[in-house]
Amino acid sequence: MLDIKFVRDNPEAVRENIKKKFQEPKLPLVDQVLALDGENRAVMAEANDLRAKRNALSKQVGQLMGQAKRDPSKLEEAEAAKAAVKANADRLAQLEQREGELEEEIRTIMMTLPNIIDPSVPIGPDDSHNVEVERFGEPKTPDFPIPYHTEIMERFNGIDMDSAGRVSGSGFYYLMGDIARLHSAVTAYARDFMIGKGFTYCIPPFMIRSNVVTGVMSFAEMDAMMYKIEGEDLYLIGTSEHSMIGKFIDQIIPEEALPQTLTSYSPCFRKEKGAHGIEERGVYRIHQFEKQEMIVVCRPEDSMSWYEKMWRYSVELFRSLDIPVRQLECCSGDLADLKVKSCDIEAWSPRQQKYFEVCSCSNLGNAQARRLKMRVKGEKGTYLPHTLNNTVVAPPRMLIAFLENNLLADGSVLIPAALRPYMGGMEKLTPKA
Repeated sequence: MLDIKFVRDNPEAVRENIKKKFQEPKLPLVDQVLALDGENRAVMAEANDLRAKRNALSKQVGQLMGQAKRDPSKLEEAEAAKAAVKANADRLAQLEQREGELEEEIRTIMMTLPNIIDPSVPIGPDDSHNVEVERFGEPKTPDFPIPYHTEIMERFNGIDMDSAGRVSGSGFYYLMGDIARLHSAVTAYARDFMIGKGFTYCIPPFMIRSNVVTGVMSFAEMDAMMYKIEGEDLYLIGTSEHSMIGKFIDQIIPEEALPQTLTSYSPCFRKEKGAHGIEERGVYRIHQFEKQEMIVVCRPEDSMSWYEKMWRYSVELFRSLDIPVRQLECCSGDLADLKVKSCDIEAWSPRQQKYFEVCSCSNLGNAQARRLKMRVKGEKGTYLPHTLNNTVVAPPRMLIAFLENNLLADGSVLIPAALRPYMGGMEKLTPKA
């Protein structure tokens, strides 16, 4: 969320940013919020003036009532002053009510305006304009056919989507045997990988209140993703980033405690609205999955260096599991409204002969901090920190990349050396069927 003072001082920059994000319908909001801000400041000025007058009048009434006890002729003047105090109070109540209404209207619009994107972000209307920056590892093209990922899992008796459909509906699954063990191994390996990078491991709440939801994401994201707990002010998290950033709501962080570097495990719950293509069947796009996340809260001047470190951690992890990846810079139209800059790490799919998203790294500037009223207390005063997040691994998609890239011609799956301690020393998985 932008600072209203920034919008007031830089309306053209805000309009230009809206155009760069291809959100032209939001352009009128700039004039609307400036008009509301002008009215709000006028209302606050009048209210402050009335408060000053009220104090003076109240003091005058007290003096006149004291005089009236000695001189009855002063009673009329005292009553007039009392009437003025009441009129003042009535007008002040009206102004305070209007002030609250205006602040809510301003906040609603400000939460709709997109954050100012970094100058380095490529301009484009949608993800088809995202830009490949760099590749890591040689994409494999095996000389044998690679089945769809659920078919590979079925060879190990490792997945049951039919039973899950009967129990929970579409978009759910049972993982079984070696595939379930592989899922847990990847998560444990990712946890220890990030601990080795100096991050603090955390298991957060899996449900959050509405004020945290609106603090960490845009209204559009909230509607598309979040499951609401009926009858309670609670939502199931779509990613542990939500509750991890929410941890700092209304907090003043000592500057010496920065950066906060956290890696969190959680299940994730998402509506996944809309129709999806055939390649998004199986466990690619589902309503429930598990994920290891990395979160950083830091000084503003450090956020871009952390952004660079974080996406490179993802590359390093995937390469340690023999999975080729690439970094894809997200264009302006593909950025969620709170994001300043974002990139995807995409894994190579030998079956499809193309890359697909497995991680998303984002710098949100001070947008989440402003919404959640997070502050840092430093030597030069109080300021808003920057927040960043990145996927370490989300095992369902990681499993797709892992199985395809480590599949052997005989149907077995090679276990890379880094993962063997988490698989009881196993060097490969052998099909059951």
